[in-house]
Amino acid sequence: MNCKQLNTIPLEEVLLSLGHLPTKQNEKEAWYLNPFANESQASFKLNKSLNYWYLFSEGIGGTNVDLLKKYLNKTASEILIWAEDQNFSSFQKQRIPDYKLQDLNKNYEILDIKNIQHPALLEYLKERNVENKTQFLKEVHYQMNDKNYFGIGFKNDSGSYEIRNKYSKICLGKKDISTIKNGSDSLRIFEGFFDFLSFKNVEKFLEKEPSDYIILNSVSMISKIKNSIENYENIELYFDNDEAGNRAVEMIKNENKNAEDCRILYSDFKDLNDWMIHRNPSPQRHVRQMRR
Repeated sequence: MNCKQLNTIPLEEVLLSLGHLPTKQNEKEAWYLNPFANESQASFKLNKSLNYWYLFSEGIGGTNVDLLKKYLNKTASEILIWAEDQNFSSFQKQRIPDYKLQDLNKNYEILDIKNIQHPALLEYLKERNVENKTQFLKEVHYQMNDKNYFGIGFKNDSGSYEIRNKYSKICLGKKDISTIKNGSDSLRIFEGFFDFLSFKNVEKFLEKEPSDYIILNSVSMISKIKNSIENYENIELYFDNDEAGNRAVEMIKNENKNAEDCRILYSDFKDLNDWMIHRNPSPQRHVRQMRR
């Protein structure tokens, strides 16, 4: 990775890797609290189309590289080494040379959408311990930069697909949340769809009734659900055990007193799917803590 390539990664993803979430956003811009100092009013503006930031409280701005040089207090060379270790989903997962996320909507074509049947995808689902939940998924074949690919597709509310396989973690089309409604007064919110699928596998085991579900498909989408969750009587939160997950839980609980952090179920693991893969076959201790 070089500086030019680093600057093509969505600034939202860079900020998320540092544990920062927007206080408000729309399709064109996002506002954050100052990532360099404590403040109560958001003065850090992100221009999504330009992938450029400006901090009004200090009168400075720039690119991803400019942000990271100030935030990490490192040289450009050191920043590039740091970035290589972050596994940014929008940069390297498809293994396409010089791939730029902003070109994605222009350079892809969906060739086929069908029920999952490819052995490699079925094996990948088995590795993630959710091979029995294919009713929520599709097998998507697509072309990008004159090359053909395929992956597991999870549809979002904009009709686009989150694509996953062993080597790919992208969104074909517009990034959005995925909503599954069952007419319930209760809501469960998940960071990614593998966490949702994992929960569906243990829902009855936990003596939980089906509810409405929101899958963010990226914790950076959290501001999008603010108005749609306020009327639920009960809200359960299943986020990752990391800084971004902590901030997301804090943001929702601050505005929704009936929201519950349910990560105690998988407190010793990265996320719900990680727990599902590695958990003890009889996790009674966790179940007793989760049951109501």
